[in-house]
Amino acid sequence: MVQPLRRLKESPSQTAGPYVHIGATPNFADIAGVFPHDLGSQPLDAAVKGERIVVTGRVFDGSGTPVKDALIESWQADAKGLYPGQGEKRGEADPHFPGWFRQPVDGATGVYRFETIKPGSAPYFDGRPMAPHITFWIVARGINIGLHTRLYFGDEDEANAADPVLARIEHRVRVPTLIAERSEENGQSVYTFDIRLQGENETVFFDI
Repeated sequence: MVQPLRRLKESPSQTAGPYVHIGATPNFADIAGVFPHDLGSQPLDAAVKGERIVVTGRVFDGSGTPVKDALIESWQADAKGLYPGQGEKRGEADPHFPGWFRQPVDGATGVYRFETIKPGSAPYFDGRPMAPHITFWIVARGINIGLHTRLYFGDEDEANAADPVLARIEHRVRVPTLIAERSEENGQSVYTFDIRLQGENETVFFDI
């Protein structure tokens, strides 16, 4: 006898703001006593392996105005392309590298900035190598569902050209919205990645 399907209804969506960045990072908002430190805000361990880099940029709305209350979370592989956590079956990831960061933008300038390491190449689900990248999740006031995008590195032209995810973007003129350009700051590599929520040069977001 065929069993009836008992499908669960989707929970209704709600806007993330206007106080998501305060609730998720209370110490950043000068609210002490909730957590010893904001989750995802710890500095890099001195023993972490790989090239240390800085990732910075701003989040812009459709009018080109910086969003002052955005919150960014990032996930990435370690320097060898391995992900922290029990789901990684290819080897042991760097135990000194968390692979996850949470960064609110500065309330005055709209700038986010965090130090990490440049990730190695990890495989696509079919085994093809992906270019080094960092996955971003963005929430802010008025965003119903968090937005997913990726940062790719401007000095990885060959790997980017072969990346299976970038290859699926139909409108090729939009690919540069995922590329972070490299500069030098006090001997350290800095990658600038601006995120545009709407309008001209809107960043490519992924439906995942």
